[in-house]
Amino acid sequence: MIPRVHKRGKRTIGLLYYLYGPGTHEEHVDPHLVAAWDSLAPDPGRDPQATYTELQKLLDQPVDALAASRRPAKHVWHLSVRAAPEDPVLSDEQWGEIARRMVAATGIAPDGDDPGCRWAAVRHADDHIHIIATLVREDGRRPRLNNDAGRAQAEARLVEAEYGLKRLNTGDGTAAQRPTSAERHKAERQRRERTPREELRETVRRAVAGATGEKEFFDRLAAAGLLIRRRTAPSGDLLGYTVALPDDRNKDGEPVFYSGSRLAPDLSLPRIRERWSADRSDHTTGSPSRTAPGGPSAARRRTASTAWQALLVIEEGDDAVAAAHIASAGEVLDALAKTSAAHTRAELREAAAAFERATRSHVRAERGHDRALRQAARDLVRGGPALGRGEDGATTAMAIDMLFFLVTAALHWHAKKGHAQQAAAARQAAEHLRAAYRAAAAQPLGALYQRGRRLGRPLLLRQAATLREAVPELAEQVLAEPGWAALAATLADTEAAGHDPTTLLTEVAAHRELASAESVSDVLVWRLRRAADLPADAQAVPLPSGPSVPQSPAGRKAGGPTARSHRHRGR
Repeated sequence: MIPRVHKRGKRTIGLLYYLYGPGTHEEHVDPHLVAAWDSLAPDPGRDPQATYTELQKLLDQPVDALAASRRPAKHVWHLSVRAAPEDPVLSDEQWGEIARRMVAATGIAPDGDDPGCRWAAVRHADDHIHIIATLVREDGRRPRLNNDAGRAQAEARLVEAEYGLKRLNTGDGTAAQRPTSAERHKAERQRRERTPREELRETVRRAVAGATGEKEFFDRLAAAGLLIRRRTAPSGDLLGYTVALPDDRNKDGEPVFYSGSRLAPDLSLPRIRERWSADRSDHTTGSPSRTAPGGPSAARRRTASTAWQALLVIEEGDDAVAAAHIASAGEVLDALAKTSAAHTRAELREAAAAFERATRSHVRAERGHDRALRQAARDLVRGGPALGRGEDGATTAMAIDMLFFLVTAALHWHAKKGHAQQAAAARQAAEHLRAAYRAAAAQPLGALYQRGRRLGRPLLLRQAATLREAVPELAEQVLAEPGWAALAATLADTEAAGHDPTTLLTEVAAHRELASAESVSDVLVWRLRRAADLPADAQAVPLPSGPSVPQSPAGRKAGGPTARSHRHRGR
């Protein structure tokens, strides 16, 4: 249940006309009163004898009783309360009781306080009500409305528990503005999957990802097909921007423009500029070169390495620096979704959209230290679209594997700070990344599995001994996993490349806990191949020579692993 305190107004009659009217897009159905300060209050929606003016005069009576000099400049208070889409449809009586609880909790009409403010609750849709109140009490005093929005949220949590509704996390004021009911109804009529506000938010986020300045940012917006208006000062300096979809028009046929700040708090031009200025002023981080060569696979390798460093910062660094890295992780997810192959793109897009909420909190990000992550996002965009096979596909799985750990670190960081909405968003993003990983990893891990099964028995036994020496506490678990053959092939590749496989495996296993991994062998494969700078695609590496054997030491049945057998980690 989502309560929202709207801006205060000057005209009671104007808000009543809206609440009882057809709505901006004819979305108001059967508007009527469900509760009010007085059980005899007129209801223009159901009583043909009642008028808007009659209700307005009754609501405004305490205000009009004051001398003009003592009246509030804006005396109209407005609260909407919306149920979650999956909640059952509540009755008028239930909505009326919820309205009484909200006006009591916010201070409009506290329980047992007869001289409270006058108010009325109007329902014009199944899933929400609007409460209008006038901000002068019957005794002429003003109501105490300190933190009315926070108190409405707290009461909503109690209502959810008592009515068996979906339990939502309390917000902290840093979320992007939700689409209005009018925007949702318009999108439904136009058969859009999402509202224009949501489409624009994603497009602008992707344009920001890794951008280094205004020209590149606005060029990306134009290339995405958006209409752009720039707001300039008399001096010619750019102050802000608005964007619109070409096919989203108002009733006069004009494009509907949204400013960056209306899309999300961190998409205003001043907030975006903070990223650019920090990139230019900070020279202390070991970020990749802006001219780093390579295509999609090289960019994904660098992304995996950079994500690992960012993970350590989030787990161990200063809060402001950690917040910056979490924010830039969102840019990396946007860039990866934009450039990945079709079979992973949908889940990566959902992961980026979910994680967007986790990128903002009241911990103000200290920009500059996150320069390497922003460069990784830029590299992904510059590297271009990746194929879903070969080195591109395999390094995509490698990058997603490490980004999963990065998002999980952000989840734990937010949870420790008590950021409930952000932690929930990170958890949702992690689930989408897990699904994307399964799609990306099925082919490359399957190829590695087949290579591992063709290794000679002496070599397989040597790799098993290496495993037991490097990670004795996990060795038997890994040997019993379907992915052991892929890990054995990777250990052989590591040795062939001139590395000490025991030392390297010990190092990568110690990088972070593995107990929560559903497939420890999967995680170790990607860590080893990244650390040893091995090709991620198994077919790019020649098979070590040696006699073949029909099965591994774990005694598994013949046959390669499926995508299901290579599921990522379960939390």
